[in-house]
Amino acid sequence: MTSLPALSIVIPAYNEEKRLPPTLEAVCGYLDASPYASAEIVVVDDGSRDGTAKVVEAFAARDARVRLLRNPGNRGKGYSVRHGMLEARGEWVLFSDADLSAPIDELGKLMQAACAQKAKIAIGSRDLAGSLVGVHQSAWREFAGKFFNRVMRVVTWLPFADTQCGFKLYHRDAAQVVFARQQLDGFGFDVEDLYIARVRGMPAIEVPVRWNNVEGTKVSLLSGARPFLDLLLIRWYHLMGRYRQ
Repeated sequence: MTSLPALSIVIPAYNEEKRLPPTLEAVCGYLDASPYASAEIVVVDDGSRDGTAKVVEAFAARDARVRLLRNPGNRGKGYSVRHGMLEARGEWVLFSDADLSAPIDELGKLMQAACAQKAKIAIGSRDLAGSLVGVHQSAWREFAGKFFNRVMRVVTWLPFADTQCGFKLYHRDAAQVVFARQQLDGFGFDVEDLYIARVRGMPAIEVPVRWNNVEGTKVSLLSGARPFLDLLLIRWYHLMGRYRQ
C-alpha cells in the first residue's frame, strides 16, 4: 500500500492561462524549500475557454507533483473545490485561489495552528487581529463583504469573521466528510462547508493571514448577490437532512 503524501494543494482555475504559470512557480518553489517537498498540486480546470489546461499539462510534464483535473464543463468554483478536495491524496489538503491573494507561505500558519489546537480545519482570515491586508479591495466590495458576514452570522450562527478567504486547510478525514455533502456549486460553498463541519461535530479554527487583493476576480457584483440566497439554501438543506446522510 502506498503512503499518502503529507500535503495536497488544490487550485481551482477558470480561464487562468496568464496567472497560473507564476502561481505554479511560486507554489513549487515554496514546496522545494519546505517540509512538504513531496506534496501534490491539483489544478482543477473548470471548463476554461483559454489555454489553462495546456499550461497545467506543460507544467506537469516537467514536475510530477502537478496534476490536472477537468470538470465536465463550467460548473462553478464550489464544484471545482469539491472535485479537487475529494480527489486529493494528501493527509492535509489546502485549497488556494489561483491568484495567491493569500501567499502560499501562509500555509505554515494554518498548519501550525491546526496541529497546536488539534483541529481538523483551519481557515485563513483577513478580518482577525494579526491579519495583514496589503492591497485592499474597492470600498464597495469591502462593505459588501462585511455586510454579507453579518447576515451570514445571523442566518447560520457560524462565528467566523471571514468565511470567504480562499485559503483553507482541511485534514483529509474532515475533507472527505464535508465535501461529500456539499450541495452548492457557486461562491456560497465556503459557508456551506463550514456549516457542514459544525453539523458533523468538526469545529474549525480561524487564523489571521497576509492577503493582497489581485485584480481580475471572476466574481461580478451581480453574482456576488447569490451567496445571500445560498445562506437560506444552507438552512433548508440542513432541515432536509442532507448534511447528516
